[in-house]
Amino acid sequence: MMEIDYDEVVSSLRSAGCVFAEEEADILVESATNRAELIELLGRRISGEPLEYVVGWVLFCGRRIAVAPGVFVPRRRTEFLVECVAALRPSVLLDLCCGSGAIGLSVGGVTELHAADIDVAAVECARRNLDAVGGTVHLGDLYDALPSELRGRFDAVVVNAPYVPTGEIGLMPREARIHEPHVALDGGTDGAGLHRRVSARAMEWLAPGGHLLIETSAQLVDSTLQAVRDAGFTARICESEVLDAVVVVGSRPSR
Repeated sequence: MMEIDYDEVVSSLRSAGCVFAEEEADILVESATNRAELIELLGRRISGEPLEYVVGWVLFCGRRIAVAPGVFVPRRRTEFLVECVAALRPSVLLDLCCGSGAIGLSVGGVTELHAADIDVAAVECARRNLDAVGGTVHLGDLYDALPSELRGRFDAVVVNAPYVPTGEIGLMPREARIHEPHVALDGGTDGAGLHRRVSARAMEWLAPGGHLLIETSAQLVDSTLQAVRDAGFTARICESEVLDAVVVVGSRPSR
């Protein structure tokens, strides 16, 4: 059996252009059960496959979230979206455009959790993550995925919908544009297409006094804010300089 040591792993990763070679080496070594498997995992990583797909998980809000090839990998900036919704203490929560289900899984205190995505691979992955906490995952296009009896019941709808303008996908890092599904990246011509669609129907699914929270970007925040306000919400912007994250929070009137 071919042997490989830690320093070789680090050197190979660094030569392949991995900026955080030592951190990635630690994860690969921990994930491999033997040297042969380590060689296989290392080969996949240096060929350009995202580390999260190679090991099958991503660290998010302090816990390991299962991910799989073809499923959007949650970014650290989205931990701020979790902070924003957790501060509202929702009891009934909808994680829309859920991907792996990382957001819903990470919000504490939820008594009834629903998640939805249009992509089959994402729904399967989200079910792996949410089954253990009793979450229900629905397959379909935005709110069309949900049974009608949920209408008007959610305390919060949290959304990390795609918001990269179509023309800018080619400028994204190679790992994202090649390996992640474009349906999880493409936000339409100006990036806010899905934000407008989500906002337009959110009011009917929220309970009185409920909230709509949408992750966006500094470049797109005005468009997202307008979409939320156009849908009848009182809206505000929340920002985290540490995580370089922007969230628009819309509030439904209590009556």
